Amino acid sequence: MAVIEAQNLTRVFGETVVPVRAVDNLDLTIEKGEFTAIVGPSGSGKTTLLNMLGGLDRPTEGTVKINGTDLYALKDSERTRFRLNQIGFVFQAYNLIPVLSAFENAEFTLLLQGRPAKERIERATALLKRVGLEDRMSNRPGELSGGQQQRVAVVRALATNPSFILADEPTANLDSASTANLLDIMAELNQEEGMTFVFATHDQRVIDRARRVVTIEDGRVASDVIR
Repeated sequence: MAVIEAQNLTRVFGETVVPVRAVDNLDLTIEKGEFTAIVGPSGSGKTTLLNMLGGLDRPTEGTVKINGTDLYALKDSERTRFRLNQIGFVFQAYNLIPVLSAFENAEFTLLLQGRPAKERIERATALLKRVGLEDRMSNRPGELSGGQQQRVAVVRALATNPSFILADEPTANLDSASTANLLDIMAELNQEEGMTFVFATHDQRVIDRARRVVTIEDGRVASDVIR
């Protein structure tokens, strides 16, 4: 079953000056349970593609459907709510809220959804334990290592039980041991719970773990390999 269907996806920047086609008439389908790496050189369109798939950047042309819902046919407020319920994000820069503890960051998306306190506490606690942070729940991001911060970011993305997770260079700021630990956690969630992951990455360690590798060049799919 397809969770993401992108058709004729195009994003043009600088239309009134010198147009740059960051993504150029691209088609991509992601099935439930995939562990996919989107790769390519800097400027190839990886991050722009991820932002459009996640509802963060409106395409110039084309459509993105998430579980059959046309993402950009929604009003802005509807798309924001849909994104909160359906899509998890993990970013290179972690994007944690510095004044909140690991636990408070983990439960933040559940708070936005209006979930009851008991449910928030149980869900955030269980996920933090799963990623080995049960003894760091009261620590703020500045008191955590990069790998620990990224694990909190993964928990925050997972907390709402989204349809899929988009991860933009999630290992770029991590050392080898932290990268291996993070990828082990993600692979386990993918294999045991069927969570769908889509990475935009330069990291060969991520690419080696992926079961599908989509190479983007000049905003187009140059190759698509399932292994």
